[in-house]
Amino acid sequence: MSLNVLCISWGTTGNLSPVLTAARQLRRAGHRPRVMADPAMGGEVEAAGFPFVGWRRAPTGTAADPADFSDLADWLRQAMFAPAGAYAADTLDEIRRLPTDAVLSIDLLVGCALAAEVAGIPHAVLSPHISIRPLPGMPPAASGLAPPRTEAERVAVNAATDAIVSAMESGRPALNAARRSFGLPPVASAFAHFERSERVLLAISRAFDFDAAMLPANYRYIGPLLDAPIWSRGARTAWSGMGRPRILVAGSTGAQNQTDLLRQIVRAVGTVEAETIVTTGPNVEAGDLDAPDTLRVVATASHEDLMTEADLVICQGGHGTVSRALLHGVPLLVIPLARDQADNAARIALRGAGLRLPAAASAGEIAAAVHRLLAEPGFRTAAGILGAAVRADLDAGGLAREIGAMVAAHRDAASRDEGRLWA
Repeated sequence: MSLNVLCISWGTTGNLSPVLTAARQLRRAGHRPRVMADPAMGGEVEAAGFPFVGWRRAPTGTAADPADFSDLADWLRQAMFAPAGAYAADTLDEIRRLPTDAVLSIDLLVGCALAAEVAGIPHAVLSPHISIRPLPGMPPAASGLAPPRTEAERVAVNAATDAIVSAMESGRPALNAARRSFGLPPVASAFAHFERSERVLLAISRAFDFDAAMLPANYRYIGPLLDAPIWSRGARTAWSGMGRPRILVAGSTGAQNQTDLLRQIVRAVGTVEAETIVTTGPNVEAGDLDAPDTLRVVATASHEDLMTEADLVICQGGHGTVSRALLHGVPLLVIPLARDQADNAARIALRGAGLRLPAAASAGEIAAAVHRLLAEPGFRTAAGILGAAVRADLDAGGLAREIGAMVAAHRDAASRDEGRLWA
């Protein structure tokens, strides 16, 4: 069964990379994916060999992905709920333009789920991070919390869960207004698209995540989506082979005002006796870091190649970087700026595969954490255990299998309904 799958990204290139990896997995399985995203991403999508469709009504750039996270409810309103109707209209146009057997869209795109519902085709939510919908027994997304062990910690987890539910629910009136405009009934929960979609695909390893008391029936862990972005390929940066510890400082793909943090990191690692390579990513200029001459600072390099021989990775905690480091059994120092990065940092620390520090950490605190991570072998052992689980998930090919299964089930249900109609 070869399927036409509409794969939809949102926001920054940090979200485009897992969507392109998903599309590659679908293509290798014999399906025909096409990609819908911000028009600015058309070049990268087409370079990857996929048909590209850009947004026409939906917001783009920073209007789609606001940089200010200080008010979560307002951020969700701007990113998810207010533009739901525009995302739905663009998606529905594309579904009607070309044959579409299934829609796979990033979890924040509630409007795309709405469009699939209108069109009556199966829809899968793609979460390239932990579940945004709170799960029983698990600290909620965007909290950066670990599973509670004390009453005070339980109070903190409950308060964080209430906060994200409240923030999401504040956007439900806008969501229901969009649903009514497309002739759909209102929903009683802002998380309805997680509940109604045939699949919610968590693009992380189950061994990496915290343990939920109960996983919804439509949830699946499919492992991380790790193909390198086009802009980072072909870079020829390698370790010198001088025998010192090797540290990779991996700058974030997204624009998160990370220049000051990278300055602090390079100031710290400049005091450590190690070979250090700093990749700034596409949103920071190497000259802005004031790095000592003992460090190599480049815009981009193959993290895949460098991590095979690295002794430590320092990063903000983006899921792609974290998962790739674990895949190679490399311990991490995570210094998050964004809420989802704090969630990854909490998991790394709990599993013993690295350390986390706050964004306000001093250069001395960063240097002390680096020395500890290089000196204590338990961090590498724990990273290797998680890495084996990541590798097993990658080898299982869960995404393409789940997309095929949900379409087959949808078609079987439609055939049964048609049979009852004619009976």
